[in-house]
Amino acid sequence: MSPNRLINEKSPYLLQHAHNPVNWHPWAQETFRRAEAENKPVFLSIGYATCHWCHVMERESFEDEEVAKYLNDTFVCIKVDREERPDIDAVYMAACQMLTGSGGWPLNLFLTPDKKPFFAATYLPKRSRFGRAGLIELCQQVKNLWASQTAKVTESATSIAANLRRAFIFSSADEPDESLLDRAYDQIKRTYDAQSGGFEHAPKFPTAHRLLFLLRCYHRTGNPKTLEMVEKTLTAMRLGGIWDHVGFGFHRYSTDKYWLLPHFEKMLYDQALLAIAYLESYQISKNPLYAQTANEIFTYVLRDMTSPEGAFYSAEDADSEGEEGKFYVWTVDEFRQVIHDDRPEMWQRILRLSPEGNFKEEATGEKTAANIIHLTASLDQWADRYNLQAEQLIKDWENIRNQLFQAREQRIHPLKDDKILTDWNGLMIAALALGARVLEKPEFAQAARKAAQFILTKMRDGKGHFFHRFRDGEFAIDAQAADYAFMIYGLISLYQTTFDLAFAEEALSLQNQMDSDFLDQKNGGFFTTAKKNDELPVRPKELYDGAIPSANSVALYNLLSLSRLTGNPNWEAKAQVQVQAFAGTVKAQPAAFSFFLMGLDFALHPGQEIVIAGEPDKADTQKLLSALNLNFAPYKVTLVKSDQNANRLAKFAGFTDGLQVVKGKTTAHMCRDGSCSGSTSDMQTALNHILEKGQKTKAKEPER
Repeated sequence: MSPNRLINEKSPYLLQHAHNPVNWHPWAQETFRRAEAENKPVFLSIGYATCHWCHVMERESFEDEEVAKYLNDTFVCIKVDREERPDIDAVYMAACQMLTGSGGWPLNLFLTPDKKPFFAATYLPKRSRFGRAGLIELCQQVKNLWASQTAKVTESATSIAANLRRAFIFSSADEPDESLLDRAYDQIKRTYDAQSGGFEHAPKFPTAHRLLFLLRCYHRTGNPKTLEMVEKTLTAMRLGGIWDHVGFGFHRYSTDKYWLLPHFEKMLYDQALLAIAYLESYQISKNPLYAQTANEIFTYVLRDMTSPEGAFYSAEDADSEGEEGKFYVWTVDEFRQVIHDDRPEMWQRILRLSPEGNFKEEATGEKTAANIIHLTASLDQWADRYNLQAEQLIKDWENIRNQLFQAREQRIHPLKDDKILTDWNGLMIAALALGARVLEKPEFAQAARKAAQFILTKMRDGKGHFFHRFRDGEFAIDAQAADYAFMIYGLISLYQTTFDLAFAEEALSLQNQMDSDFLDQKNGGFFTTAKKNDELPVRPKELYDGAIPSANSVALYNLLSLSRLTGNPNWEAKAQVQVQAFAGTVKAQPAAFSFFLMGLDFALHPGQEIVIAGEPDKADTQKLLSALNLNFAPYKVTLVKSDQNANRLAKFAGFTDGLQVVKGKTTAHMCRDGSCSGSTSDMQTALNHILEKGQKTKAKEPER
């Protein structure tokens, strides 16, 4: 079969559909001109390369000659990768939610040639069944409507488009106080599953930024119930099937309440945000399982998701050989053939493996002989049950895990979506930088630095503006607000690890650029698209913190971080405008904006700017930084001043200009709101000062 027009695209998702009999077009102005010239509506289908239900619909409908005939006859058909074009996805997902009350992927819409929607749905079967409209019947209805009642369809679409603008209008209010944080906490607590961890009913999503918000609530209040919710959830996820016990990394979400049966795709942003959650929880609890989990997430990302240039790939698919999860599951016979251990029955019990299989297929509700490796208790607890030494059992498991991993490597792998996205790379840079600090692993900082340098030096046009996507040698698609916000977030974290001032300066420059290109000067907040982009029926602006936090939420956190780092109150003033612009909307349902509330929490508490005066590579400096990094202090920012960078640092953060660098002696200067009130060379004094506000756990120095 001859390929369609998607054959010339770079997106793995679009290339998946390049040999469909559907005459797909990429999103382009000329495609809509074609629809107008041919007097046809547009069928817009949005998905992504690792989306299981997108694969289902492709196999059932888009590869089907009969369906393709109806689609090609009725519509001009457009395919969009939502990860390449989150702005398009945002606009039409809002339309779907407005028209149907729900959303998801694949996302399918019917548009007029001027891009206005008049029908929206998610997954559509080939033919109607059980009350769900089928694609063939819809094609027949639309063709008749378009031929006989074009004006009526167009009028309806115009009305929908006018209402669509309201989806991106947010209500302002006076600056909120801590009571809003408490309300959000109460809402989240009501959805907590005390039995299995996590929040709300199945399916269960990790939603790491919700956990990060709860950690700040614990830091602020000392309420042990708050920390218990986080720890129960993190432990349940780590023991459950949502964690890949053989190759590491988290799957997308759990289809059941027990974290057993996941949708098996792995997303880069989940790895980044969950790593941050485990690292911050480790700072508070010192539970080694959390440090181990973060370390293993990074092992997976650096092994399987890193490009030769040092940047990070986007995702791995749920499906292989046309079957979801096939790469990851094991029959008992397969398991026994691989492992070299004389206690297979014991390991079957520990890993919950059964000849009948240990899960039911989501679609059929039937068991197969396949098993998802998971634990119902930690290996330490299993060692107690079997009266074994925990260290030896853990070592034995690592040997078995390696055997399983090597055997699994021989299987047909799921598709790797190897496009590089600026925004998701920013999140992973932030996570690796934090991991380097907390776990004292300089190799993570080096990996973050390499990725940042690739994005900063290669993924920009001649005027310094970011591209959103790189793949197969091609830089393309104008960056959006999230690209800037997430990269700024990553660079600030990277500066806090390396104290290479170039990263902090770049973050400052990028924030100025983001203000210039995306800021809503009239109503506050940042639009999703730059002001030069006018190809959508409305200009989106997003706030909801869903699978990943919104650009506006991360931007609030960045503005406050830059204010604390530079001592420049103008950045705090911009953050205040950001809070007020969205406060009314956030007050209505605060739990939906947990990353935004992390920024509010940051704003409501006095800043703690710690300027370490000393040579960065000296033992005393490193010892003090290690002690600071071991403890959770979310209101702290740290700068390092040395003889070499003093003048340059003063230009970036003027309040550091008069601080002394004493030869041979590392000194911590404690500052607040750009004013430094005390200094000490005693580590414990510095720690006590930093942790005195809201910290309920004793500061600890790193073990040597």
